[in-house]
Amino acid sequence: MNSTVANYFSEFESYQKMVDWLSGIAGFDTATLVMVVVISLMAFIVINAMMLVGGLGTYAERKISADLQARIGPNRVGPYGILQFLADGLKMTMKEDVTPAKADKVLFNLAPFLSLFGIFGTLAVLPISSGLALSHLNVGVFFLIAISSIVGIGIFLGGYASNSKWSMLGGMRGASQIVSYEIPVTLSVLSIVLLAGSLNFKVIVGGQTGMPTGWFIFHNPFSFMAFFVYSIAALAEANRAPFDLPEAESELVSGYHTEYTGMKFGIFALAEYIEVFVLASVAAAMFLGGYNVPFHLGGDGIIGQVLQLGAFVTKSLLIYYVVIWIRWTFPRLRADQLMVVCWKYLTPIAIFNLVGSAVWLYAFKGQSILQLVLHSGGSSAGGH
Repeated sequence: MNSTVANYFSEFESYQKMVDWLSGIAGFDTATLVMVVVISLMAFIVINAMMLVGGLGTYAERKISADLQARIGPNRVGPYGILQFLADGLKMTMKEDVTPAKADKVLFNLAPFLSLFGIFGTLAVLPISSGLALSHLNVGVFFLIAISSIVGIGIFLGGYASNSKWSMLGGMRGASQIVSYEIPVTLSVLSIVLLAGSLNFKVIVGGQTGMPTGWFIFHNPFSFMAFFVYSIAALAEANRAPFDLPEAESELVSGYHTEYTGMKFGIFALAEYIEVFVLASVAAAMFLGGYNVPFHLGGDGIIGQVLQLGAFVTKSLLIYYVVIWIRWTFPRLRADQLMVVCWKYLTPIAIFNLVGSAVWLYAFKGQSILQLVLHSGGSSAGGH
């Protein structure tokens, strides 16, 4: 059954009183109207929060890379340079918006927004807490995988519509890379779907606990390996180093967005940084307990929702930090090496993990390693 943030608030007496009061004024039942307003307001908040995360992601990238290279990084605009992303956004807004004369103008202008809208679509099922999520679809995992595929279309169209050899090569690299690495990502996610028995993110997160011992990453050896396969494939899915070949400046100038200027270039960058956070959030939800809080502190009330939101964002940002850390640690792969990693290593390992998880569920009746150890320990103690 699908539920929304409006369904959560409808359980409060004050919400019902407000609906009854508005119905009395309007002369008709306003419950549906209020629900639409609440969901729209929550969507507005989530989208703007993700825009802020994307902007701050550029600041974090520069600061973390500076720390790793013994530099200072941004330190002029605002305290510790924290407002640098606003200055960059203002600069991009003021730059001239140039469209090449021989480009396909419709597709050229549409491509950046396709990438951004594909990422915004995934926010509909992002499980930020038990009550504050926009929607808990029964096919939430499939919806997220399907809607995020639009990003690859945007990248390919951006390269194709530019009518530039370098952009076209970058777009082709991006499309082939995203299509290829979607396979190990999907297979790794399906390993967890098997354990949870549902495609609903709320059910998947609910099948875990707030303590690491109850996370799916530690459920069995196959789910443990699936986490690392997902993490590596997700880097390629988001065009992050060492898999950032679609924008390899050493041979492609700047790749698929070579011909883009101003805010349209900024939209591509913003979509990439938001996508990294979304992929990190999916990893946190599927493998690391999601929004679950230890000992269920705060319950499902308002305080509990705040704690759940804090737990979810903290896990996601920690993974976000590791993604940036990896970018400034490992060298970029060649195009042939990138495909070899996907088809010869990650995909077979992901299939092995999926089959292994299924066998584990059947052989041990869904019990985790910890449950088996505790059960055997209890049996031994009882035998003595």
